[in-house]
Parts: sequence; structure tokens; C-alpha cells
Amino acid sequence: MKRILRLLGGLVALLLVIAVAGLLYVRYALPNVGPPPTLTVRADSAQLARGHYLANHVAVCVDCHSTRDWTRLNGPMVAGTEGKGGEGFIREWGFPGNFYAPNITPAHLGTWSDGELYRAITSGVSRDGHALFPVMPYKSFGQADRSDIEAIIAYIRSLKPIENKAIPASEPDFPMTFILNTIPGKSEHKPRPDPSDEVAYGRYLTNFASCNDCHTPVDDKGQPLPGMYMAGGREFPMPGGTVRSANITPHASGLAAYTKEAFIARFKASSVVGKAQPVGADGFNSVMPWAMYAGMTEQDLGAIYTYLRSLTPVSNTVVRFSPKSSQMAKL
Repeated sequence: MKRILRLLGGLVALLLVIAVAGLLYVRYALPNVGPPPTLTVRADSAQLARGHYLANHVAVCVDCHSTRDWTRLNGPMVAGTEGKGGEGFIREWGFPGNFYAPNITPAHLGTWSDGELYRAITSGVSRDGHALFPVMPYKSFGQADRSDIEAIIAYIRSLKPIENKAIPASEPDFPMTFILNTIPGKSEHKPRPDPSDEVAYGRYLTNFASCNDCHTPVDDKGQPLPGMYMAGGREFPMPGGTVRSANITPHASGLAAYTKEAFIARFKASSVVGKAQPVGADGFNSVMPWAMYAGMTEQDLGAIYTYLRSLTPVSNTVVRFSPKSSQMAKL
């Protein structure tokens, strides 16, 4: 009997050693995506124009890395804060910790190499080797055409330098402290499709814009729900209540009633940056940066529409907003 107990004790000790070794490996040996590449990005006028378009209207890097005015509908960007960082993605919004967008102006990134920027954008590993939280959709960016990523790098190099030393350090909660290191991966670039192939080109733009991140609902572990791609319903707690993303599949509960012209017009109606109305008495607001996406060309918006119309229709009627007052009444 004592021998069996010793064997069991030894087995438990071995399992503990393996578990601890595994945790130490994840904590200190990962992420491992390799060193930043040797890269020199050109910054001619065409490259800068392409980067401006992508960073402001498709990938909307500038939206997340600037200050948004949440007292107005759709949280428009505050003019003059382009790239200064500090916007929070916090526990109260449903994130597993508090995460803050860094300063991406030359005031902070001026000493980074182009290769270090490229690795951060496409693989999710910062200059010092730590993993970035994937609220920045580096998995999507890592699938984009490499030339488009280089254009974004050229553009953010051209931003007006803004000193911003007040950005808090990000604080992932347990077990995200360990999980976070397993998320980054090497980029898998795909060539940008010819715009004449509207479905393929629309898929490319939709992925680049990371529409899936908001419009596909997730489980309590943050994993996409099977069969619910782009079906909407993902919840975003806001000061005035909970807003939910729309169903953008071609189902009657989604985009079925929208023509391409109506879809494009919905975006273009939000094209006047800085003219957003104040949040109303009902408290409704949205995380969707309409004014930024409105800057996409009609061709690109039309391609996104064509791609979305090619998806499998999913029945999911979404209650877009639940005011905090009604939520409190149910408690």
C-alpha cells in the first residue's frame, strides 16, 4: 500500500512539474514569431496616399489610436488627436483586463525600425517582445497584401508627432496573462484581389476592416459561435446601455432588404467628421466608427456589400440597444 501511495505521490509531483514547466514556457518563451524583418519602407506620394486611405477608412488604425468623443453618436475622433493613443478597451466593456491603445505618432514610434512596426502590425509582437492584445486585429492584418501594410507604415510615419506620456500600462486579467502569449503568429500575406472580382475583393476588404470581430457573436471565452459568422448580436456595454452589432448576412433579419445603393448611402450619410449629434436622452450610442468607414470609395463599399450578399444567410433578429435604465429596472 505504501508503495502505491509513493508511486501516486511521484506521479502527482511529475504532473505538477510538467504543468509548471508548461506555464513557465508560455509565460517566458512565448510569443515566438521570429525577429523583425529587415525592411525599409518607401514613402513616396502614392504610398502615403494609399496608407492614409487604409489607416483612416479601411483598417481604421487612426480611429482606435486617437481620442474618441463618446458624448457624441458613434464616438467620432477628436480632431488633433490623430494617433496619440490612450483609448481604453476596459473590463467595463467586457474585455479580460484593461488595455490601452499606444501612441503611434513619431513621438513614440520614431525610434522603431520599419521591421519592428511590421512585426507588431502583422504578428502582434511589440518591439520589446511582449504580445499585443488582439483588439488590434493583427491576425487580419497579417493576411493582407504586404504592400498595403507597408503603405500603412509609411503613413503613420508621416503623422504629426504628439507627446503622450499618460497612457497607462495594459493589465490583462488571469488567465489572459498566459493566454495572451499564445495568440501572436507569423503573418500569412495574401495578394490583394483584382477589384473586378467583387466577391474576392470584398472579402479582402471585409477582412482588412475586421468586420468579423464585431459582427460575429462569441462565447464566454471570446471564441466565435459556430454557424453565426457575421450574424450580429455581439454585445458592447456603453455608458447609456448595451449596444449589439447588426446581423450583416443576407437574411431577412440582416441585409436582405438593402440594395447596394442603400448600403453605400448608409455609410456616406456619416461622412462629415465632427458633425455627429450628441448622445440622446435614451443613451443610445455605438462603437461603429461610421464617419471613418464613410471615407471608403463607393467601389470598395460596393465590393463589401457584394461579398456580404454571398454569405450564408443566418436568422438572428438583433435587439440593437437596451438602455441602462431598462436594465436596472429588471434587477
